[in-house]
Amino acid sequence: MADVRVIRFMRYRRLMAVLSGAIVLVGLVAIVLKGLNLGLDFTGGTSVEFRFAQAAHQAEVSRALDEAGYEDAVVQYLGDATSIQVRLPNQPGDAASVAQRMAEAVSSPANPARVMQVDSVGAQIGDELYLNSLIAVGLSLAMMMAYVSIRYQYKFAIGAVLSLVHDVLFTVGLFALFGLPFDLTVLAAVLALIGYSLNDTVVVFDRIRENFRKLRKADTVEVIDISLTETLSRTINTVLTVVLVVLALLFVGGPALHWFAVALLIGLFAGTYSSIYIATAYALFAGISRDDFIVQVKKAEDELP
Repeated sequence: MADVRVIRFMRYRRLMAVLSGAIVLVGLVAIVLKGLNLGLDFTGGTSVEFRFAQAAHQAEVSRALDEAGYEDAVVQYLGDATSIQVRLPNQPGDAASVAQRMAEAVSSPANPARVMQVDSVGAQIGDELYLNSLIAVGLSLAMMMAYVSIRYQYKFAIGAVLSLVHDVLFTVGLFALFGLPFDLTVLAAVLALIGYSLNDTVVVFDRIRENFRKLRKADTVEVIDISLTETLSRTINTVLTVVLVVLALLFVGGPALHWFAVALLIGLFAGTYSSIYIATAYALFAGISRDDFIVQVKKAEDELP
């Protein structure tokens, strides 16, 4: 590292701690106050996506549905003003027939609507999926903490789990803040992000452990900064490679993978940031030191006569 400029990441750890706290707080407030725009996978009901010939107004679409007898319909834009998604409780009759009648209700001679996609799921199944998804996320975090505790040290384990919680709240919080659809594909992306983020964190932890044993004269902050600098190029190359794949999914993967790709894209940047300024910074705050990686050999007691 003699010829490489060491980036002093930990110099800004307090500022980044405030930023991280603000991000998590905003995410929690958005989730609690606005709630998630849960897809039919979780809520049950019918979802119909319409494509209008010209820009449509949400208020007019909602009023037209009310007049046609479709109460409690949730109307929102999908990308632009010509694409509108309508979600409403389960309706009697075939879902395709219901969607066609809704299209007739919201269409006008000057701006006809075309049904693009229809989804329907039972409420009981949606409740079970929602509960199972929360259990899946909780078990993932618990198993990750156990893994890091066994492989490294509990100070690292707590930092790793805090970074994963940050990534989840950051991603889910943005979906709540902007009202983006949250369905099973987005949940799959969140679970994938937990594994990806931990992998990035483990690479950093490995280098820190190696440098604690190799750089005997450096203090803890120096060891961490050197380790983060050494792994930076690997992190950037990995993230850029994954981003290229995610962008391909986003633009050519079709509607089924659109929000999955959006969640991955958000989480990739959150995971890269949290590996440095949450997982590693917490370990420094908790007092990680060289002694945590040195096996203490007890002196043999004198043999009793």
